[in-house]
Amino acid sequence: DTAGTPQGAAKAAKAVLKKGVRLIIGPLLASEVNAVRPIADEAGVDVIAFSTDTDLAGGNVFLMGFLPRQEVIREVIYARREGLRRFAALAPDTPYGHLMVGALRDVADRSGGEVTEVAYFDPRQGGVTAAVAQLLGKGADSSEKAPDFDALMLPEGGKTLDQIARALAAAGLKPRRVQLLGSGLWDEPGTRRQSELIGGWFAAPDPSSWRGFAQRFESAYHYQPPRLASLAYDASGLAAVLANGEGGRPFSRGAILNPRGFSGVDGLFRFAGDGLVERGLAVLKVEPEGDEVVSAAPQSFRNLGY
Repeated sequence: DTAGTPQGAAKAAKAVLKKGVRLIIGPLLASEVNAVRPIADEAGVDVIAFSTDTDLAGGNVFLMGFLPRQEVIREVIYARREGLRRFAALAPDTPYGHLMVGALRDVADRSGGEVTEVAYFDPRQGGVTAAVAQLLGKGADSSEKAPDFDALMLPEGGKTLDQIARALAAAGLKPRRVQLLGSGLWDEPGTRRQSELIGGWFAAPDPSSWRGFAQRFESAYHYQPPRLASLAYDASGLAAVLANGEGGRPFSRGAILNPRGFSGVDGLFRFAGDGLVERGLAVLKVEPEGDEVVSAAPQSFRNLGY
């Protein structure tokens, strides 16, 4: 137990290393991973962490979490194949928001598209109306004017995403004219309860495996698993594979970097030499009765585009 602090994580790492462990799974938070890294490195032990902070990857740290940049690449490449070329973003003014917009600009440019509008909002202020007005000022209002973009990325979730959806509708944005694009934060049941988001696309693992996992989990523990539970399950499965030494000696770095990768509840994954996970993601469409797969997750690592 890290106790949710860097100090607690360091203490926990020292305790398990004294017991002779050869692989550490976790922790979750970036500050905790940073505290565990040098302790595990000194012991010659690798860390499979759940953080999405890509600056932590490398050396003895491998990131198992869902990486936002890969989500953007997957959905934008699909959008380009569907004929969409002009992209916009309404994002929080946070490191995560800027990371997502940066990824959008990069992949749009590389794929022959362009980013025509970007607006940021301060999540601490609790309002998005001004950012929506800024975003739509050049192309859409309550009239029938067309927006200046084909697709709009909304990298938010929960109550903030609900607020954004209502503000866009109130400002006159017509969903039938603009394709909404989400992020991994959309991968939860509450998203489909907001009617303005129906038809939106987001990249995530294929939900069919998750549904089976969730049923088994609920049968065993009598409550619905949190979405991140599959990461811990797949990491444990990975540890079992690494113990067999396939691709190298047990728990070796060579085994972790097996180019054939691994398969789990969240689909195909493998680790690159920089410590970042590469995942085969599907593109899902938000529907009232459940998300629909509109582009299946790849079955091999060829042409992932990451």
